[in-house]
Amino acid sequence: MRKKTVLIFGLLCFLGFNIIHSQSISIIPRPQEINAGRGTFIINSKTHILSAPESKKTAIFLQDQLEQILGNTVEISGPGKPEKGNIRFLQNKNLAIEAYELAVSEKEIQIIAAGNTGWFYGVQSLIQLLTVPNDSSGNQSVVEVPQVSIKDAPRFSWRAFMLDEARYFKGMGQVKMLLDEMALLKMNVFHWHLTDDQGWRIEIKKYPLLTETGSKRISTQVGPLKWKSPVQSGEPHEGFYTQEEIREIVNYASERHITIVPEIEMPGHSSAAIASYNWLGTIKNKIDVPIWFGVSKDVYDVSDPKVYRFLTDVLDEVMDLFPSEVIHIGGDEVKYSNWKESASVQKYMKEKGLTTPAELQIFFTNSISAYLQSKGRRMMGWNEILGHKLHEYQDATDTKSHQQLARESVIHFWKGDIKLLTQAAGNGYDVVNSLHSSTYLDYDYNSIPLSKAYAFDPIPDGLDPKYHYKVIGTGCQMWGEWIPFNGQMHFLVFPRIAAYAEVGWTEKENKDFGRFRLALKNLQKRWKEKGIWYAPDYVVEKQKNN
Repeated sequence: MRKKTVLIFGLLCFLGFNIIHSQSISIIPRPQEINAGRGTFIINSKTHILSAPESKKTAIFLQDQLEQILGNTVEISGPGKPEKGNIRFLQNKNLAIEAYELAVSEKEIQIIAAGNTGWFYGVQSLIQLLTVPNDSSGNQSVVEVPQVSIKDAPRFSWRAFMLDEARYFKGMGQVKMLLDEMALLKMNVFHWHLTDDQGWRIEIKKYPLLTETGSKRISTQVGPLKWKSPVQSGEPHEGFYTQEEIREIVNYASERHITIVPEIEMPGHSSAAIASYNWLGTIKNKIDVPIWFGVSKDVYDVSDPKVYRFLTDVLDEVMDLFPSEVIHIGGDEVKYSNWKESASVQKYMKEKGLTTPAELQIFFTNSISAYLQSKGRRMMGWNEILGHKLHEYQDATDTKSHQQLARESVIHFWKGDIKLLTQAAGNGYDVVNSLHSSTYLDYDYNSIPLSKAYAFDPIPDGLDPKYHYKVIGTGCQMWGEWIPFNGQMHFLVFPRIAAYAEVGWTEKENKDFGRFRLALKNLQKRWKEKGIWYAPDYVVEKQKNN
């Protein structure tokens, strides 16, 4: 009996140690299953990375990362080298494409996946586990990895970060930095907002004025009053990406298993394009690129075949640059007043049997969707593309519609009653949930403290479980109107991007905010070393003291 009691006590101690030690493993986003041991694996100049040809690409990425940390090269060898003291890539084709297993013992490290995406995510977890021994005296030629067994896969397939560069051009360096941090956090969609009223940031060779004119504005609304501010900067702002630069960034993202989804706004938020070619607008007048933020009045004249041809021409060049299956067309905040006042638009609506501006927008959106589908792509848009009334400047009669949005459309939910999301999912649409009050990174920490960002659940209450799979994921959005400087952007993005990464990856039952805050310290150290100006702890939970 005494022996049995000792055995039970020993087992309970082992299980208790395992649970406590597993909680101390600092990986964001939190893996789904972690079992920690007592020992460590040492990576040093004698360590080899063992890789077959299939995993060579990821092995080289790991080699580069370790070289930056160690200061010397870890050799890559074939898979036949003895196991002891090495990092080994192994293939299990039964795993899902983004799933991986990471097994660290005192003898070796195994990274197991079906292919390069899973291997890459295994490497990201490994990188977060690396520590410099306390007795290293600043010599980083040796790093330790705690003994651990991880089985992991994402909760959602769409885990996005959005950067708005239409308002303020940030440039390739900042974009690559963001892609690096997304990769470490296993985020897989970079949603790139490239056109809007205040700027056009992508070169379109067939229409050079889009960047010659549309990428420049003579001044910008500034000031602490934001939307109500009467203050102008009095300084010009400009910038755009050449197609060669776009290709470089797309390739950079692809190497990090991130898909770039471009957003080309239509039919609203189109003033920069109309300033470039006035015939694109409904009223056909010459305008300047707006220097004020907010929603501009004029929109594309969707009744004009020449305008439709312009948009498909633009999309052709966009699709040539971006291999993403999904192309985002915006579709939000369309003011209908110019359509209502245009004789040619009203004539067009009668010819097509359309009775309201919302029906016209859906009809137009479906034509763009059909065009994208004919090219093997898929359209995505903000949830106004469903025809709902979401804004005070919209007349309820204008948003009535009998038109049905193409079922292939991806709905990007950002505003309105959450029932609109559940209805869309119930009607068979794929939905990305980016509810503004929980995911907009331009909102300050009083509006969205870190705890609120972390607590967000893309699956809304009230959605029938049989439709949960229709919510394919979530995104966090860095809108740029009031973010002229890189440091401001960093401050608002970091650390909340880490919270949203865990929202997208980790199952609800495996989330723990206290544990997340402890794990965040390792990322904060990384950000400091990289010159990323993250918000300090006393700011991110500021509302608790209010």
